[in-house]
Amino acid sequence: MGKVTGFKDYERKNFRLAPVVERIKHYNEFTTPLNQEDIEEQSARCMDCGVPFCHSNYGCPVGNIIPQFNDQVYRGQWEGAFRTLMSTNNFPEFTGRVCPAPCETACVLGLNETAVGIKNIEFSIIEKAYAEGWMKPQIPKSRTGKSVAVIGSGPAGMAVANQLNKAGHMVTVYEKDSRIGGLIRYGIPNFKLDKQKVVQRRVDLMAEEGIKFVTDANVGVDIAVADLQKENDAVIITTGAGNPRDLPIENRDANNIHFAMEFLSQSNSRVEGERFSNEEEILATDKHVVVIGGGDTGSDCVGNSIRQGARSVTQIELMPKAPDKRTDDMPWPTYPRVFKLSTSQAEGAELDFNVLSKSFIKDENDKVTGINCVRIEWEGRGFNEIAGTEFILKADLILLAMGFLGPLQDDVIKELTLDTDERSNIKTIGFATSVEGVFSAGDSRRGQSLVVWAIHEGRECAVEVDEFLMNNKSMLNCKSRSYCEL
Repeated sequence: MGKVTGFKDYERKNFRLAPVVERIKHYNEFTTPLNQEDIEEQSARCMDCGVPFCHSNYGCPVGNIIPQFNDQVYRGQWEGAFRTLMSTNNFPEFTGRVCPAPCETACVLGLNETAVGIKNIEFSIIEKAYAEGWMKPQIPKSRTGKSVAVIGSGPAGMAVANQLNKAGHMVTVYEKDSRIGGLIRYGIPNFKLDKQKVVQRRVDLMAEEGIKFVTDANVGVDIAVADLQKENDAVIITTGAGNPRDLPIENRDANNIHFAMEFLSQSNSRVEGERFSNEEEILATDKHVVVIGGGDTGSDCVGNSIRQGARSVTQIELMPKAPDKRTDDMPWPTYPRVFKLSTSQAEGAELDFNVLSKSFIKDENDKVTGINCVRIEWEGRGFNEIAGTEFILKADLILLAMGFLGPLQDDVIKELTLDTDERSNIKTIGFATSVEGVFSAGDSRRGQSLVVWAIHEGRECAVEVDEFLMNNKSMLNCKSRSYCEL
């Protein structure tokens, strides 16, 4: 590394967050990045460790070559750092904003000090690349004559499309919604990931590179998969894990109880100017909102509810509150399941743990008015209700954010009669499904996971599809860099 004592000389600096009273008034991103001098100084904290766990299996799923781009940034070699970053990560503008940064929890410096600010450095590299014009369309010099259909435009679908287009194949991406991006478009709130300035910016670039995007195309429902099979040499399913976990307790049929993604999708669409003429509009304005589920999706519901002017927001979780620090069953460098107050939760939500929802309460008009709850205690993998701890939570709007059970079963899976595993995910050998020429990647294959894992899945799937199409070893493997570097 350029400054081997940097980790001793400099303390960690983070991006600044706008004050809560200001940021809840809008849906824009609210972080202020560090300036170039500070980022170069932060890169010097990378300590030239013997084994850089940050880009091992415990750290970055896409294998970002973190020590190398840190060194390049420290030396002012920003364009080189950009090319190093892009050699392994198709969408650092996404991960630099929404990734939980397992690279940092695996950072060797983090054993004794605060970890290197890898995520902030990644963000700074890619945004400088756009500003300087280094991030520009990379149109393949030649085409293979092979065509591929990608069903689903989330991060896995975008990654596999991006990689296969680099290899010279003609790629068409089909999306059932009216805009491209899947989860990153309709799930993650605008204040965490701007849809026009960041997502659409990249979609437009991919279109310039030759990728065709078809929206309002619900494959397996309105469009037959069989037609895509006839028209293409390969079909890839990247439809995500769209089947939400329900809570089938008494009065589940009450009005104003919705799955989290129904609420989040509408909120994001509303920010982009879409209107809802054929469906019920879900708004938290002037309502007592209860979010059931303590994960990131639930937190996103909290942030949107506060911005919509909810009267109160409470987030409840069945599980106990996670510890504040690593415990013996969370050894370094594994990703620790520790408690972190999200930026949305810090904006004014009440959090409660070890809470079991017993039944919903509704009035004579079938509108939900609350939840009958009881506190629980955990013993091993099970729990017991604590006698005498029953209570009622007032609620005018309830959002179910308890995770996802796998991909939807009534579209492409049903039409192709694809084999599924015990968790209802599409079953594959490698990335090949039980149907010849049909592949799957991302959450539809591995189950609900992170954006960075979806990108990894898309990249790996692209290698296998390229080999299938060309009947030859793929040059998309990033160890060769042939197609990975811009």
